[in-house]
Amino acid sequence: MSVQVGDKAPEFEAKIQNGSSIKLSDYLGRKVVLYFYPKDNTPGCTAQSCNLRDNYELLQKQGYVVLGVSQDSEKSHVKFKDKFELPFDLISDPDHAVHNLYGTWALKKLYGREYMGTVRTTFVIDEKGVIEEVISKVKTKIHTEQILK
Repeated sequence: MSVQVGDKAPEFEAKIQNGSSIKLSDYLGRKVVLYFYPKDNTPGCTAQSCNLRDNYELLQKQGYVVLGVSQDSEKSHVKFKDKFELPFDLISDPDHAVHNLYGTWALKKLYGREYMGTVRTTFVIDEKGVIEEVISKVKTKIHTEQILK
């Protein structure tokens, strides 16, 4: 991981599911849960996103904004967000620009095959834009507990 606790969170500008552009700096003054996940509509990613959805009010009460990031298209994000009624924005990162800033696009191995993919990781960013926590061993079904521990 190239981004560590205590580092300034890398600034980015990217498109969310509806085609609008957002910048991380838009959220200064608020805490941000920035979670990188491999793919819309897959079992682990759905479990993780739905856990954050189910605990969204609690996260908001604690002052958090939630942003998901994957390489999926805006169109895919719209379907995923609608299907599972996700109340937060999903960032489309098809060229891996945001992934590369955070070190979450990396060589992976599965069944002896090597390929480039998303390393499921969550960054908790404080109100000043500093990385407060890096969760690299994400437990998809209880992810909110890992964030709020």
